[in-house]
Amino acid sequence: MSNVENGMSKAYKNAVTALLFQLADDELLYAFRASEWLGLAPHIEEDVASSSIAQDSMGHAVMYYKLLEDLGVGSEDDLAHLRPANERKNSILTERVNGEGYYMETPQYDWAYHVVRSYFYTQAKKAKVDSLCQSSYEPLVEAAMKIRMELYYHRLHWETWFKQLLSSTDVAKEKMQQAIELVMEDFGDMFSFGKDKQAIEENNLLCQEEALKASWKASIAPVFAKLQIEVPEIPETPHLNGRNGEHTKDLESALATLSEVYRIDPAAGW
Repeated sequence: MSNVENGMSKAYKNAVTALLFQLADDELLYAFRASEWLGLAPHIEEDVASSSIAQDSMGHAVMYYKLLEDLGVGSEDDLAHLRPANERKNSILTERVNGEGYYMETPQYDWAYHVVRSYFYTQAKKAKVDSLCQSSYEPLVEAAMKIRMELYYHRLHWETWFKQLLSSTDVAKEKMQQAIELVMEDFGDMFSFGKDKQAIEENNLLCQEEALKASWKASIAPVFAKLQIEVPEIPETPHLNGRNGEHTKDLESALATLSEVYRIDPAAGW
C-alpha cells in the first residue's frame, strides 16, 4: 500500500480514482486533438501558441495520471496509453475529430470548431479547477493550484479568438454559430460525473454538477452579452455519456494514433 492510501477508506479511494480518470482522460484527449493542429494553424504565431497550450494540457493529464499511480491504480504511462476505449472516462467533446481527413495527409479541419471547443472546454476546466482548489483530497488541491496558473493564459487566448471571429465577417460569424451548435450537441456530459456522481459529491471532491454548470454559464455570460448573442443551453440529457464509458469511433482512432509508439516500445518515455 502506498503512503497516499494510508488511512483512506475503500469508498473514498474509489471516488477519488473515478474523478481522477475523468480529469486525466479529458486532458489527454483534448491535448491530442489540439496537437493535430501543429503546422495547420492560421499563422505561425498561433501555431506556437496553440501548440504550447496543447503541451500544457498534456502536462495536466500527466499530473492526474501520476496521482492515480500514487494511489496504486497502475503505471501512469499504462493508464494513459493501454486502457481500451470502453474504459475511458473523457467527455464526448474532447474525443471528436477536428474535421474531415487525416492530419498527416489531407486534413480539412475546422478552425472555428477548434476555437469554440477550446473556449468552452477551457471555461469548463476553470470551473472544475476552481472547485478542486477546495477539494477534500489534498493532492488534488495541490495539482489544481499549479494548473490554475497556466489556465489563466489558456482562457485569455481562446476568449480572444472567440470574440474576434464573432466580431468579424459574416462568413466567420456563420461558421462560428455552426461550431457553437456542434460543440453544444456534445456538451451534455461535460459536467457529468456519470455513475460516480453520488460518491464524488458526497466525498466533497468537487462541487455538484449543477454548481459547475452555473459557474460555466456565469463565466461566459459577459462575453456573450457583449457579442449580443445568447448563452447556449447545456443539454439536460447527453446522447452519450463518456463518464460511463460510452464513446464514439473517434475515440478508438485517437487512441490508436496516440498510443502507437508506446505500444511498440513501452519502455519509451512519453
